[in-house]
Amino acid sequence: MNEYDSNRILDLIKKIKYEPTQNLNEANCYILNTCHIREKATDKVFHEIGRLKKKFRNKPKPIVLIAGCVAQAEGDILLKREKYIDAVIGPQSYHKINDTISKLEKQLSPIDVTEFDVIEKFDSFNTYKNTDNKISSFLTIQEGCDKFCKFCVVPYTRGPEYSRSSTELIMEANQLVENGAREIILLGQNVNAYNYKENKLSDLILEISKIKNLKRIRYTTSHPKDFTEDLIEIHKNCKKLMPLIHLPVQSGSNKILEAMNRKHTVEEYLKICKKLLKINPEIKFSSDFIVGYPGETKDDFKNTIKLVNQIGFINSFSFMFSARPGTPAYDLVRVDESEAKNRLIKFQSIAEDIKTSYRKSLINKTVNVLFENSMKKENRYFGRDEHFNAVIVQSKQDLTGKIKNVKIIKGNQNTLYGEITLNLDQTNYAA
Repeated sequence: MNEYDSNRILDLIKKIKYEPTQNLNEANCYILNTCHIREKATDKVFHEIGRLKKKFRNKPKPIVLIAGCVAQAEGDILLKREKYIDAVIGPQSYHKINDTISKLEKQLSPIDVTEFDVIEKFDSFNTYKNTDNKISSFLTIQEGCDKFCKFCVVPYTRGPEYSRSSTELIMEANQLVENGAREIILLGQNVNAYNYKENKLSDLILEISKIKNLKRIRYTTSHPKDFTEDLIEIHKNCKKLMPLIHLPVQSGSNKILEAMNRKHTVEEYLKICKKLLKINPEIKFSSDFIVGYPGETKDDFKNTIKLVNQIGFINSFSFMFSARPGTPAYDLVRVDESEAKNRLIKFQSIAEDIKTSYRKSLINKTVNVLFENSMKKENRYFGRDEHFNAVIVQSKQDLTGKIKNVKIIKGNQNTLYGEITLNLDQTNYAA
């Protein structure tokens, strides 16, 4: 979502004659777009500003803006502690960035722009064409969260759940495809909570799938509580919808899920997975896990390992509990740090073994790969298969934007390598 926001910021500031530069030394304005999910986010901002100050020690100082969720959550701290920062601007205030920069050009600083005004933000975005021209492009359809998991800062930095109108989203999706996108990844803090005038995520997916040159659709991140029957059914009815579902569970213990205020049980989670696999046996799952959440016992952790083995997640993102200021979990008594670290190491080892076994099972199999770009090495192309696995092949033909059948020859921890087995572009996808 930060990448999507950053691209839209670039679209906005072109209106006031600013263009992106790859050379930091040329910069007149420096915008650092931040995330507040993990600990030490604020420290990273100060570290980055320190690097910037050294770079411009003997040069005119650029305008410095800190954007995103760190700005929203700790903007007052940033402005008080680091005078080099000219302004902070929250994620629901990006539509005010041009006005903010114009004021800073007149040396009016520091400026704090952290109001919640998500409707005005997207109304402003809609007046500027999305110029992102990547083969796989992001499209934010929903922001904010009403779930209030006790460990999470999102409700406090992104605000309540808000869904954009289906009309503006279809318009923007068409823009992206006109720019060259062949895959669109629909984004939201709770993407499957999307609901605009009774149009749900499933309805939006069906509408977007009608775009002629769009070949693939994905969505992330889902919440189990919002995984409704119509969304499950859409995985049978829409061939452009890819069979990888990122569905964070966070823990395999019902006790810990209740303590987190996750609003779902392990049994409910498994039921969703079972229904999806019945609809389409090719579906695979990835997930997020928090290890060492306050109150987690060895038995709770064993239940998490049991769930991991039961589902066989082909990818998982796991973190030791990180207390975020302002969240209900911040003041809870924590699991011993060394014990939590040991659990995380064990978890990641088991998760990696599952991932490795899955990747080995792909050797000598043929997968459909959408190629996104050429690589620096001559005649090499990067793409992803239907399950989002990174695949590299050699080809003298320009594969960018094409879908090819690829036989997997070998692979490592992060990448699969293959050779093209069919030269026909697989573009005839039915909605």
